[in-house]
Amino acid sequence: MASLSNLSRVALKIQLKTVGVRTLASTAAQSTKSKKTLAKPNIRNVVLVEGVRTPFLQSGTDYKNLMPHNLATKSLVGLLKRTGVDKDLIDYVVYGTVIQEVKTSNIAREAMLSAGFSDKTPAHTVTQACISSNQAITTGVGLIAAGQCDAVIAGGVEFMSDVPIRHSRMMRKIMLDSTKAKTPAKKFALLKRALSPAAWSPELPAVAEFSTGETMGHSADRLCTAFGISRQAQDEFAIRSHQFAADATAAGLLTDLLPYKVPKVAEYITKDNGIRPSSMEQMSKLKAAFIKPFGTITAANASFLTDGASACLIMSEEKALSLGLKPKAYLRDFVYVSQDPQDQLLLGPAYATPKVLDKSGLSMSDIDVFEYHEAFAGQILANLTALDSDVFAKNFLGKSSKVGAPAMDKFNLWGGSLSLGHPFGATGVRLVTTAANRLIKENGQYGLVAACAAGGIGHGMIVERYP
Repeated sequence: MASLSNLSRVALKIQLKTVGVRTLASTAAQSTKSKKTLAKPNIRNVVLVEGVRTPFLQSGTDYKNLMPHNLATKSLVGLLKRTGVDKDLIDYVVYGTVIQEVKTSNIAREAMLSAGFSDKTPAHTVTQACISSNQAITTGVGLIAAGQCDAVIAGGVEFMSDVPIRHSRMMRKIMLDSTKAKTPAKKFALLKRALSPAAWSPELPAVAEFSTGETMGHSADRLCTAFGISRQAQDEFAIRSHQFAADATAAGLLTDLLPYKVPKVAEYITKDNGIRPSSMEQMSKLKAAFIKPFGTITAANASFLTDGASACLIMSEEKALSLGLKPKAYLRDFVYVSQDPQDQLLLGPAYATPKVLDKSGLSMSDIDVFEYHEAFAGQILANLTALDSDVFAKNFLGKSSKVGAPAMDKFNLWGGSLSLGHPFGATGVRLVTTAANRLIKENGQYGLVAACAAGGIGHGMIVERYP
């Protein structure tokens, strides 16, 4: 399939319909309630019993003196307390994370032990960029569907307040060679190498693609240019996300939140601290963050570096019912997609959405709740534009006509990653849990979760409300 760079940018702008928040909201079609179920013969039903998370906080704030396993442990303990399930009934624990703390490289295991689980309970950690906890969930689904487990905790954690900063490769080699230097001459030679200024230059982590060397923000800016997404549309969407998150918080809808007590601090943390409703006047004052001075991505219409952890309990349906638990949702079909990370890095939802709908036999009109990961406002609008484009459908999806964009009156109504925060490894559980909670609150049947991730990867999942 041709990459986006092989298309005429000008022709693409002309033919693709720029999707604005107001236009979508005013033309949203009413969903037709479906009565069919997505249960498959000879495959165990997997249910979401409950999902929780710590408050998501901007990095460098109240969590800054902790370690990531502290947050992960809290999500585990809080989940068991919320559900009343004995930890000895858990067959497996799997967590997602992106930037690992080297002291707790298998953070799922370390958090599980810190939470008081039996050392006989196995656990492992997965990483798949921003969809790491999506992968944790689907790993658990696979274990249960295959009959290997009955009850799995899937979660994720990210801690951007203390990322590993490495010595230069030159210095690392010097340190390793020093263990073998036995003679004064060899030690003096190492000292001379160590005095080089280049040896003392640290390697700082960056949210960048190894294969292209480009930061995600640069990719997002180019994506917005290709799809004709204006700065105004991006700022409007960001304001929408923050306002919806503020409204949901005030209304007590974010029931997945666990109060967190930081040691030596009197008050509990009970809210996400990155929610900041703003105005177009304030937003317009911010300068481009990546492609200067003409880029459209700013600090306010992009997700921010975040600390946080999440966890969910998934079970076979029969196991949950035998314990007297009332599940929130069935976890149905899911897909992973991937494409060119150079030009299509952030288009995961545009590829995953039609694929998971086809797999489940559903259409966009069957979906009552959409929960998409908001890496950037422009990234969301570009994906919605692609879904609403016949050109994109024919050239990139192999379809005769467009899939259609989600109705905005069903889309991320309790805020999203732009406002709530985006701990890379933990966002997937938040998306799935929020989809389930919204289905219950809004009396819907089907939810669709979709997300993009570094490497040009994407994910889509169908969540069905439990009867």
